[in-house]
Amino acid sequence: MAAKRIGLIGAGWVTQHHLAGYRALGAERAEVVAIADPSEAARSARAREFGIPATYADAAEMLAKERLDAVDIAAPREFHAPLCLLAARRELPILCQKPLTPTLAESEALVREIGGRVRLMVHENWRFRPHFRQIKRWLDEGRIGPLRQAIMIVLTAGLIPDADGKQYSVERQPFFATLSRMLLMESLIHEVDAVRFLVGPMTLEAARLAKSRHGLPGEDRATMMLTTPAGAAVVIVGDFCAHGHSERQFDDLELLGEDGAIHLKNDTLECFGKRPERQTIDFDANYTAAYRDTIGHFLDRLDDGQPFETGPEDNLQTLRIVERAYAIGLTPPARPAA
Repeated sequence: MAAKRIGLIGAGWVTQHHLAGYRALGAERAEVVAIADPSEAARSARAREFGIPATYADAAEMLAKERLDAVDIAAPREFHAPLCLLAARRELPILCQKPLTPTLAESEALVREIGGRVRLMVHENWRFRPHFRQIKRWLDEGRIGPLRQAIMIVLTAGLIPDADGKQYSVERQPFFATLSRMLLMESLIHEVDAVRFLVGPMTLEAARLAKSRHGLPGEDRATMMLTTPAGAAVVIVGDFCAHGHSERQFDDLELLGEDGAIHLKNDTLECFGKRPERQTIDFDANYTAAYRDTIGHFLDRLDDGQPFETGPEDNLQTLRIVERAYAIGLTPPARPAA
């Protein structure tokens, strides 16, 4: 197969990881031949660092002038829908960063409008982290038997101001400070999707989301209770103002089965039961590998025509859980009758 010519839309924080992913896959697989972003400084910096030959201030101009095989959209979420439609009108396959749009209703409308005109994959990369792929293999092998409970906990001090008033997570990703839907839609959505990838369909039964007093418009903590069709209970907890924890984000996962268990804790992944196994996780390596493997999956499916793992219908299932959590989780609990 000839190398794919990719047009990248966006030059913000996340695009460094997209471009490193393409670089790791090699020029024989794909080459980013153009980048579009309104910021001249941002697009020029990315072009210099990654050897992108053409830059544009306007995505429409890039799509009109460049000979492309696919488009990678990594602009802010509020621009995803119009950019996807712009690419669809050019009949170009699309890889679009999560969340597909800011709300479920907008995402469903976008999927309906695109229909089957072009191929669309959502860049939801958490499930492509090597340790989650390993967990999935263990589950598929029946290592722990039928699932009883799943518990995913993400605790970080990333939004607690330091002595200088700086918040690690905001310093790392400044757009956090602008989001009215922050923790769940931007970050914990990864864990929701990864757990759904591992255990299958889930129904949200209860949720509670809340904001702290640290000056951000969006929520910084969330607790979700879900169930699987077979009756297993799933709990997902996230808090970015957790005192006593690292500023960095790590997943703490326990899958409890009838015949064994799987634990992901810090840098250790362990399977308990009749076929025990223990692995040490390199989180930094797996972080970069997730971008590489997500993009690799996109390219592979373009070549063989098979469905994307995170195609629109699959990703909408994650978004429906998230949207319902916002609907019921931000509502103050009813007071008991006097």
